[in-house]
Order: sequence, then C-alpha cells, then structure tokens
Amino acid sequence: MARELVVIKGAGDLASGVAHRLHQSGFQVIMTEIPRPTVIRRAVAFAEAVYSGEITVEGVTARLVSDPEGALRVTWQGEVAVLVDPRAEVIAALKPRVVVDAILAKTNLGTRIDQAPIVIALGPGFTAGTDAHAVIETQRGHYLGRVIWQGAAAANTGIPGEVMGYREERVLRAPAAGIFKSCKAIGDPVKAGETVATVNGVPLRAQIGGVLRGVLHDGLEVTAGQKAGDVDPRGERDYCFTISDKARAIGGGVLEAILHLKGYIS
Repeated sequence: MARELVVIKGAGDLASGVAHRLHQSGFQVIMTEIPRPTVIRRAVAFAEAVYSGEITVEGVTARLVSDPEGALRVTWQGEVAVLVDPRAEVIAALKPRVVVDAILAKTNLGTRIDQAPIVIALGPGFTAGTDAHAVIETQRGHYLGRVIWQGAAAANTGIPGEVMGYREERVLRAPAAGIFKSCKAIGDPVKAGETVATVNGVPLRAQIGGVLRGVLHDGLEVTAGQKAGDVDPRGERDYCFTISDKARAIGGGVLEAILHLKGYIS
C-alpha cells in the first residue's frame, strides 16, 4: 500500500479530509482544482494552496505545483500536491492506482469507472458499479461515511446540517452579485447583525452569533444568494482550523473502500 498514487478531484474541506487521511496512511496524494476555487472552509482546505502557494492542515502540507512531474516530486517529498487541472488530465498522464471524485457537485462531471483500477466517488450523482467501484455516503446522519457497493448515495436535500438547532441561519449568502470582500477573518467572533463581508459595497450580515468558521477568498466574483461563509454557533475557534467530524468520517469510508478493493485487484 505504501506510496501508492491517489488522484483526488477537488480540494475543498471534505476532499482535504480524505487527502489528509490517505496521506497519513502512506499514500501519495495529488489533488486537482479549478483556477479560482470557491471554498468556504479555507483554513482546512488544501485548495487554499492555489491562492497562497502552500497550506498546512493538522501537520500535513499541501503545495501548489505546475505540472504532473512537479506533483510527483512533491508527493515523494512527503507533501500533498495541488495542481490547477479542471479536467483532471493528470489522471491520463500519471495513471494513478486510485481516483477519488471529491468535487461534490451533486452530479458526475466526467468520472468514469475505467479511469483507474480503483475509482471512488463521494455523495450523490454517482452509481456504484457504473460510474465508480464504490460511492461514499456524504449525508449527515446514521449512514455518514458508509461505503456503497451497489446503487447511489442519498439525494442532496439542500438543507445545511444542524448545529445547536441552527441550519440555514448558519450560512452566509451573498446579498448581491459582484466582487466579494470579507471584513472578518476565519476564527473571528461575530455577533448577530454584524457585517461580515461586502459585495460591491452591499453588507453581508451574520444572522446568528458565533465564530466565522469559513468565508470566501477576497476578490471572487459571486452571484446573489451564493454561499459565501459559515458561522459556527458553538463559538469554538479551534474548530475553524481542524478537520470536521464529517470529513473524517468520509475519509475513513474512502480508506475502507480502497483497502477492500485492493484485496481483489492485483
């Protein structure tokens, strides 16, 4: 198992939880991203390397690279490689043992079961046995992180997970279309009604108090109503900078699926 290559499509916070677990289990991990990622939980998302060049999450560093060869070098140095590669062309170039679709687009954007000996997909939009060898349940609840060998994950409800009785109230949404600019940093305390960001000067106000767990990168162009941030009512600043329970559960499901499938593929 050690040093086998895994390509993960997407580098958001859930994908990064998967990458962290696989890296810590001895796999070489390369992640692909779009040129301007719209990740909310940037403090725990390896996608942030696209903007900053590198980011460290719980002791694991991800580094931005420019080509597949550079990605391999970074993984051999003990880091996660992040490559701007919207079409995930690195898969054809490097022929990894494992491909994980962690884009979480709620639909299949091009992943095929024949792209690698082991192909795993996260969440709805995929059918195990058709699009991928296994699908991982991403919906919170009793089955979170379960490996699905036949069929699909639960459909997306569009309802945010509940935290201390709050659901949609936790989510910060752009008040207008335009250029996003934050007024607070991740981990900062916020009060209900306080301005957290602006879009073309229009204030985006928090609906509840807590800590700012995530917020979009400054300068991104957003649409009205687009998710732009997340307030955690628990008020625990450390939660903003550590992998979530959901991401850890999904990462465990991916690792289980890989180890199971390796028993059948030489």
